[in-house]
Amino acid sequence: MKFLRYPGGKRKQLSFLVNHLPKREEIEGTYIEPFVGGGSVFFYVNPEKSLISDLNADLITLYKGIKIYPHKVWEIFESFPEGKTAYYNIRNTELKGKPLYYRAARTLFLNRTCFKGMWRHNSQGDFNVGYGGEERRWVVTHQNIMELSQVLRKAKILNSDFENVILNASKGDFIFLDPPYKPGEKDLYELHYSNGKFLFNEQERIADVLKSLPKSKKNRWAMTNSSHKDILKLYEDYNITIIPFGTSNKPGIHTQNSNEVLIKNY
Repeated sequence: MKFLRYPGGKRKQLSFLVNHLPKREEIEGTYIEPFVGGGSVFFYVNPEKSLISDLNADLITLYKGIKIYPHKVWEIFESFPEGKTAYYNIRNTELKGKPLYYRAARTLFLNRTCFKGMWRHNSQGDFNVGYGGEERRWVVTHQNIMELSQVLRKAKILNSDFENVILNASKGDFIFLDPPYKPGEKDLYELHYSNGKFLFNEQERIADVLKSLPKSKKNRWAMTNSSHKDILKLYEDYNITIIPFGTSNKPGIHTQNSNEVLIKNY
């Protein structure tokens, strides 16, 4: 179910990942995704009960808007005019007082028409990616929005740090993690994500949080990550599989030598 352009998204890796992840009926508790991003894995699994979260407030606004107001989000999205001038006018719109469905539609519009689907903000927190064209806008249809809404209605949606989300997991929950990373590298410095940086200390924090989960809860988790040796060392006691196809070091380009791994505790 494709609707977002998202750096590091896992849509093209689904054919590999789904063979290593539990099916919907195999998840005893809640499906939890603390870095939901473009949601490729979440929408594929289509869990009966789920909690999705991200630190990107614009992204979470979009998911909540589609969940609650799918028709209105589509109406606003469809009504936005085309072209470079319109793009910058909409990008620079004052959002104070705007309803949730307008803010959601604006985020979707900017994502589909900005340069390479980048998510970048200036020091004031304003989205500042340049115009990229209209050719990818109409991949999204009214039917897509309605289908997304049906899946999202079963989900709890949070704008939260990953630690709070993981530590609140209950017995039998399954956690899928796709933190921001650059394939093969130790740190992410590039501004292709809303937070700009995701340094190694955050990778260490993820590992510490996962290792602190009580064994009595029987939480299974799986994570996609960089194959850098320092990251792999954090998980040397877990099941690590090379992902054969994935994102290259250039945004939007995929390669057969992904420098990415799937890490599991099962």
